[in-house]
Amino acid sequence: MKKLKLGYAPTRRFVFSAEDAFKYKVTIKEKIQSFGLDMDIVDLEGINSEGLLYDDNVNADLIIERFKQEQVDAVFFPHCNFGTEDTVARVGKALGKPVLLWGPRDEAPLEDGMRLRDTQCGLFATGKVLRRFNVPFTYVTNTRVNDPVFERGFTNFISTANVVRQFRSLRILQIGPRPSSFWTMMCNEGELLERFGIELFPITLVDIQRASKRIENGNSSELAEAVDYIKEKLDWSEVTENDVIRIAALKVAMKQYARQTGSTAIAIQCWSSLQEAMGIMPCLANAILTDEQIPVTCETDIHGAITSVMVQAAAMNQAPTFFADLTVRHPDNANGELLFHCGNFPVSLSVEERPKLRKHFLFDDHSPGTHEGEIKGGSMTLARFDGDHGEYQLFLGRAKGIPGPYTRGSYVWVEVNDWPLWEEKLVKGPYVHHSVGIHANVIPALYEACSYIPGLTPDPVDPTESEIQAWLRGNGL
Repeated sequence: MKKLKLGYAPTRRFVFSAEDAFKYKVTIKEKIQSFGLDMDIVDLEGINSEGLLYDDNVNADLIIERFKQEQVDAVFFPHCNFGTEDTVARVGKALGKPVLLWGPRDEAPLEDGMRLRDTQCGLFATGKVLRRFNVPFTYVTNTRVNDPVFERGFTNFISTANVVRQFRSLRILQIGPRPSSFWTMMCNEGELLERFGIELFPITLVDIQRASKRIENGNSSELAEAVDYIKEKLDWSEVTENDVIRIAALKVAMKQYARQTGSTAIAIQCWSSLQEAMGIMPCLANAILTDEQIPVTCETDIHGAITSVMVQAAAMNQAPTFFADLTVRHPDNANGELLFHCGNFPVSLSVEERPKLRKHFLFDDHSPGTHEGEIKGGSMTLARFDGDHGEYQLFLGRAKGIPGPYTRGSYVWVEVNDWPLWEEKLVKGPYVHHSVGIHANVIPALYEACSYIPGLTPDPVDPTESEIQAWLRGNGL
C-alpha cells in the first residue's frame, strides 16, 4: 500500500504578523512529522517566497496544480495567523479531498494591545466559506501545538483520509456467486458502482480451480513459501501433505488474481461447490491473505469485504482484521457474545503458538482447510457496512475479549456494553450476522470518514455519536 500523501497548506492573512505565520508554518510541520505517521507531506515551498497560502489567485492556481500533480490524498490548512478563507475554499473545492481545518491557539495581546495573530477568528471565517463552497471538512479544536488534543485530532484525520482514499478506489474480487441459501448476502452491484464507485471483478469457481491446479502442479517460489508458512505456523498433523499443497496453491491463486485485477479485497463462495471441486476448504487460505492485508470474506459477502477494507484502512493498515459470525450469547454473561467462523481468522491473532489445521467439522465431507483455535482478546472494534432500499449505514461498536467455553472453528468471546441493544439494532437492520473485527480503536476515524462519503450514515452503538464527538474535542473515551 502506497503511503498517504498529505497536502500541507499553511495559511495567513496580510493584516497580521507575517513573521509569526512563518514561524508557525515551520513549527506545525515539525510537530506533525514527530507523530510518526506513515505519510508523505507535500508543502508549498517554492510556490512563493513564504511557502504559505494567502490571498493571491495566481498562488491558488499553483497550489492546486502542485497538489493535483502530486496526487495528494488529503489537505491540511493550518491557520497560522488568521487565514485566507476564500483561497482555502477554492483549493479545497478544486481537489475534492478530505480537508483538515485547525489553527494554533493565540497568545495574549502584546503590552501595547496589539495582537500578532487572530487564528480563532480566521477559523470561524473559513468554516463558513467552506460550507458555502460545499466542501466537507474535519475540524480540530483551536489548541496549542503541543496540546494532546491536536495530536489526537490530526492522527484521527490521517486515519480518516486513509479510509476515504481506499474506499474511493475499491475493487473487490468476487469468486463465485453467493451460496443459493444465503439471501442475506444479496447486494446491489450497480448501486455500489453508481453511488460509491465500488467495482466488483467477478470470476467463477472454475477459474480459481484451474489457476490453483496450475500452481499446484508447478514449482513456483510463491507456492513453496506458502507451503513453508503453513508447516511452520500451524499444527498440520490431522491433514496430509497434499492437502497442505492444495491449500497453499489456492492461497497463491487468489493473491495472483487480486494483483492482476487490482483488487484490494476478495469475497469467495467458500461452500459447498468449492470443496466438491477441489477437495479442500478455503478458510486457511482466507486467513493467510487477510494477514497479508488482502482481506477475504466468506459466503461471497461483498458488503463484508467493503467493511474489511475500511476497517484496516482506519488502522493505517497496521493490524489485520478478522471476519466473524455473530453466533450465540455467552452462557453466563448477559452482555457476552461469540465471534466465530469456521476457520478463517488470521493466524497472527491466535492464542496458541501453533494452532491446528483441521478438517471441517460441520459439512459431511469434512474437507481439510480450517484454521482453528481461539484468538486473542483485549479491546477491539466491530463494524459492518450494509444497506438496503438504497440506504447505507456503517455499524460501529466496541468490545473486549472475555473468557468463554471452547468451541470448534476460529473464535473469540467478547463482552459489549449492552448486548440486547446491539442485538435489536443488528436484527432490525440493515445488517446481517457478519461483522468485521480489529484489535484497535478505529471508531472515531470510521465515523469521521462517513462525512466524506455521501450516502453513508454512521450508526454507532457504543460509543454514542455524542461521545465520539466529545472524544474528538479532547474529552472522554
